[in-house]
Amino acid sequence: MTTHLNQSKAIVIGGGMAGLMTARVLSDYYAEVLIVEKDDFPAGPDLRPGTPQAFHPHRFTTRGKSITERLFPGYEHDLVAQGSPSSLNKAVYFMNQHGSLELKYERNDIKFSRAVLEWVIRQRVEGIPNVRFLSRHDVVRLVTSPDRSAVIGVQARDRDDPKEEKVLTADLVVDTSGRSSKLSGWLTELGYEVPQPDRLKVSLGYSTRRYKVPAHLTHLIDKWDVINLQGQPAAGTYTGVFSFIENQVAEVLLYRPGGNYPPTDAAEFELAVAQLPNPIISEIVRDLEPITSPRGFRVPELYCHRYEQMSRWPAGLLVLGDAYCIYDPIFGQGMTVAAIAAEILAASLRERHAAYQPDWEHSVLRRIKEAIEPAFWLNCSADLQWEGVHYEGSDSRKGNAFSREYMELYLKHAISKPDWRLYGLYWAVNTLSVSPRHIFNPQTVVQVLNFTEEGKQLLAELKVEDGQTVEAVLDGLLPRFSDKPFEPAKE
Repeated sequence: MTTHLNQSKAIVIGGGMAGLMTARVLSDYYAEVLIVEKDDFPAGPDLRPGTPQAFHPHRFTTRGKSITERLFPGYEHDLVAQGSPSSLNKAVYFMNQHGSLELKYERNDIKFSRAVLEWVIRQRVEGIPNVRFLSRHDVVRLVTSPDRSAVIGVQARDRDDPKEEKVLTADLVVDTSGRSSKLSGWLTELGYEVPQPDRLKVSLGYSTRRYKVPAHLTHLIDKWDVINLQGQPAAGTYTGVFSFIENQVAEVLLYRPGGNYPPTDAAEFELAVAQLPNPIISEIVRDLEPITSPRGFRVPELYCHRYEQMSRWPAGLLVLGDAYCIYDPIFGQGMTVAAIAAEILAASLRERHAAYQPDWEHSVLRRIKEAIEPAFWLNCSADLQWEGVHYEGSDSRKGNAFSREYMELYLKHAISKPDWRLYGLYWAVNTLSVSPRHIFNPQTVVQVLNFTEEGKQLLAELKVEDGQTVEAVLDGLLPRFSDKPFEPAKE
């Protein structure tokens, strides 16, 4: 049931996935929700200039899918109507330097391109009576109260008439403008002290090519969900990923951090695919029909803003999605994190509706940061294994190096044995279904490291003072994660 707050208005900056989810949540609490987007919205499931990463593979984790289903019930049926296939009971093949695993995918997840997913969700949002869109407008600054303690709207510029600017007033402004966010600069101009974000200088590159599956090879779509050949940091090799999207189209992605970018020349791309450590992807795609040239995408750095640490934060302003924190896309966590933030926003709005909460916006930021921190930490931990990747930020704990070594030994044991319990737990953590503390706790660390001689050696190198236990030393070394952001949302 819709429960508007004082017939008020909210503005969402950015009409991508984070913005659409946010608008859906806000529509239950505000009489009017306006999405301001710099791009034209395409008339069909096509790419937009403002989402340069959209051509490359996208996915929801299980948690992201469940949140999206609550916001947009039956949205996967719309994906199927656009030609999207299911992953149910299809084969998953995973390979890294420690070995390989092949298993059946037991969930009925629907595979899609970003363009089709965004089209389906935008159609749903366009059907909400109190949500409207203002396209081809750039938000150029925040509009505040005279003392700058509250945001009361935005100033927007018409892209078709740059001299035309308008002030759009609102009771709440939410920045979901992604990587192009100017929020940090706006806040600084308003006199707020903005901490430096944590940065991972990752210099990562993607190249993706799409192929049409001929009619006589459509059995491949029935057989495979995904093939993931992970790159090896020690050897500097590419990661290669093969999967399907809608309408009998396959896609192959090459990926690597550290500044050695995958090729975008077609011949060089196919050669790089053939040189992956297993020929399985190359053998499949040689019989498919290329329908695009390889397209590249470059990410100089990952960042995570520290807005929640600011001593002052203006009322009437929130930020979520990539405008707050961006992740290494290879882990497929970005859209799920945006969904988690939208879920937190919904819970926070319910609580505010029930009782007045001072400094409400700041508390929402802290809750969002608690939820997104594990994904950023996991990204940094994985990417720092690659030569040429550097971290600059507030988290410089000496235990991070130990934790990365432990994680490597954890995966080595889980895959080479194989240990399905540990691998399943790793997958649950990586897909943000459970807290990383299920892996990063002293008891599990001791158990896992005692499986191998390498692990025992790592334990033996810990500096244990007289009277201390190994578990106590580990408790001071390991990153701390809360279970709270992973608890099911209360309706």
